[in-house]
This record gives sequence, structure tokens and C-alpha cells, in this order.
Amino acid sequence: MAHKWVTPLRERDVTRAIAHAHFREFEQIIENDVIVVGSGPSGLLCARDLAANGLRVLVIEQNLALGGGFWSGGYLMNKATICDPAHKILQELSVPCTPVPEYEGMYITDPPHATARLISSMYDAGARVLNLTKLVDLILREDGQLKGVVVNSTPVEAAGHDVLHIDPIALESTIVVDATGHDASVVNLLHQHKCYQHPVPGNGAMWVAQSEELVVENTGEIYPHCFVVGLAVAAVYGTPRMGPAFGSMLLSGRRGAEIIRKALKE
Repeated sequence: MAHKWVTPLRERDVTRAIAHAHFREFEQIIENDVIVVGSGPSGLLCARDLAANGLRVLVIEQNLALGGGFWSGGYLMNKATICDPAHKILQELSVPCTPVPEYEGMYITDPPHATARLISSMYDAGARVLNLTKLVDLILREDGQLKGVVVNSTPVEAAGHDVLHIDPIALESTIVVDATGHDASVVNLLHQHKCYQHPVPGNGAMWVAQSEELVVENTGEIYPHCFVVGLAVAAVYGTPRMGPAFGSMLLSGRRGAEIIRKALKE
């Protein structure tokens, strides 16, 4: 039996409720402590840990869905490998991880389950999200200080400025996190503006063990107030890619959050 409203529900009421909720929240995300660009596993966990510590965190994702490549394993096989100690992070989020008997320290998990838990945990911690939102530039002061990001609607950017002529908007933050994976979009923009002097070489050939180790080791501040996590780390340093092994993505996201918290306290 359909619910009977006290007053008849009008279509305009649905639209008004959505608009009011959106713009109330939008006003709060114009200024942030941290903006995380990219919502793969490293970006999600970094945002979650930072928000859980009381920081104002905004995640920007150019696609509709959050999660990046973590929704699936390799080659359309919907299983992912997680190696010790990264599996403990998933267990902390109540995501089942099954040991692989043949390989000590390796675990198998279901990517959709893990991704859904990461997203849910990030929201529960208080992080905010703008999806279908594309990074198009950075806010930079005369001395090269990074002060935030410039974004636009992904469909608008796909259509092209010559077609729609719709200007982007600016969102300020103390810290910007590049969690854009292979693209390393934030660092590439810093290089384009001659702030970060080194070109971004991109990921090297696959070497899982070396890649996972170096991604975690090199996670950190690449430029004042700009931090890199996840596969963006490999892209910036030209280290190997790791393919469908996701442990270092989680460990890098957590390590990035720890380093950022310390930097903000200082």
C-alpha cells in the first residue's frame, strides 16, 4: 500500500528538497582542510582517515562512480589480491579476506565488497564528495603557493570549452592530495605551471613486489602542500606498476593521511 502524505507530494517538492540539501552542503565544501583528487582505494582511505581525525575533507572524482579500479580484479575476474599487512585494513572495515594457502601473506577479497565498505566508511567519517567533477587547474599564488583546485563538470569538459563556454569554479584547501592514479593530474599541472620542475614519467613496466614497496615508501609531500598517494606515486617517480595487486594502494592511503596530519599540526 502506497504511503499517504499529509499533503499531496508534488514533483516540485522533490526537486526543492534535492536543491536545498545540495546547496547547503556545497557552501560547506568551498573551503577545506584537505582536497583529495581521485577516489580510488588510496584516495578513499586517505580521505577516510583524515576525516576521522576531524579534518574537513573533500573528495573530487571525475567519474560518476567512486572506487577507481578497485571494483574489479584483473582481466574481468572479480577477485583481488591483498598482501600482508594491508589485509588488516580491510578486516578493520569488516571486509572478508581469505588466505591463499599456496602463497604466504597473500589474501583474496571481493573488490565490490571492499570498495563499498571503503566508500561507506569514508562517508561515515565525515568526508564530502563531488563526483562527475573534473580537475582542470590549480589555485596558485605569485610565489607558487598551492591554495586549492579549479574544477568543472565532467560532461562540460568532455563537450569542450569551444562548444559550451562554461567557466570552472575554485575550491580552496590547505592541502591537495594527488590520488589520480596513472595520470598524476595534480603534479602534471604543477609541472605545467613550472612549479614542480621535473616532468612526470609515468609508471614503468609491471613488477609487483618492487612497485608495492616503492609506492608506500615514496608516498608523501611532492611539492609544498601537495601530497601523492597510490599509483600517482609510481607515475611521479617512474617506478613499476603493480597491476591487480591492491595492498600498497591501501597502505599508501593510510601513510599519506598520517603524514598529512603531522604536517598540518606543524
